[in-house]
Amino acid sequence: MKNPSPTRPGLHLLQRRHLLTVLACLPATLRASGFGDAPALRVGVVPQFDSRTTYDIWTPILAALENLSGLRFQLVGSPNIPEFEKRIGQEEFDLAYLNPYQGLVAADNYLPLVRDIATPLQGIAVVHQNSPIQDLAGLQGKTMDFPAPNALAASLMLRAQLDQAGIKVRVRYVKTHTSVYLNVALGQAEAGGGVLQTLEDQPDTVRKQLKVIFRTVGVASHPVIASKHLSRAVREQVRAAFIAMGETSAGRALLLRVPFDRIGRANPDDYLPLKRMGLEKYYVPN
Repeated sequence: MKNPSPTRPGLHLLQRRHLLTVLACLPATLRASGFGDAPALRVGVVPQFDSRTTYDIWTPILAALENLSGLRFQLVGSPNIPEFEKRIGQEEFDLAYLNPYQGLVAADNYLPLVRDIATPLQGIAVVHQNSPIQDLAGLQGKTMDFPAPNALAASLMLRAQLDQAGIKVRVRYVKTHTSVYLNVALGQAEAGGGVLQTLEDQPDTVRKQLKVIFRTVGVASHPVIASKHLSRAVREQVRAAFIAMGETSAGRALLLRVPFDRIGRANPDDYLPLKRMGLEKYYVPN
């Protein structure tokens, strides 16, 4: 897949204005430390959305980070979540944005840098707005769409909750959160798993056709992780650039689309509670 340029004409005008404002307000201490001809850092993003949406969200962020950090970044697309996980396992990315359980699986080779420190990650079960189903019990025997086997809150945590309640559903994996919501809105699935943040990013025509009937417990949100092969200095420079972005209104507007409501430092200990949930029963290794 050919990666679009961070300044390609398809970016929305509002995004461009935000980006220009960010670049005009860069801290000189970060701007000054360029890395010359060093190779671009390869960045992977878990494909929660279609590829065009992913590029629209991340290319202006990476462009701003280049100017903040003096580093160069290359956005590397993945066609689906299993392929993304395979590439993480093969250490094809220098940096990646992914779900917390994927981060735990990759912990031997990657370290968390930043995450949203304001809003926990929660899985949700949705049905059509006109559906008579009101709670998990109503899903017994129904067809339920999930993004991918290893989507943390949208699949792993929801499936564990369904099992604990003795509820059996017909499971289908449809690759992205967007596909889950669209299928439920169109009546092609009776229910679906997702997360509140991705539901809120759907167009009104889809979102208004859905209702949330269940929410999981909250856990620390998706991190950006960095390969242990990168030097500590580079890892800290990337972390500092992300946090600097979050200190301007224009930078926060770009990060909110990820979504990062409030970006801050991430640590391995943030994700230890996941180890006690028994989710390995549902995880499918690639």
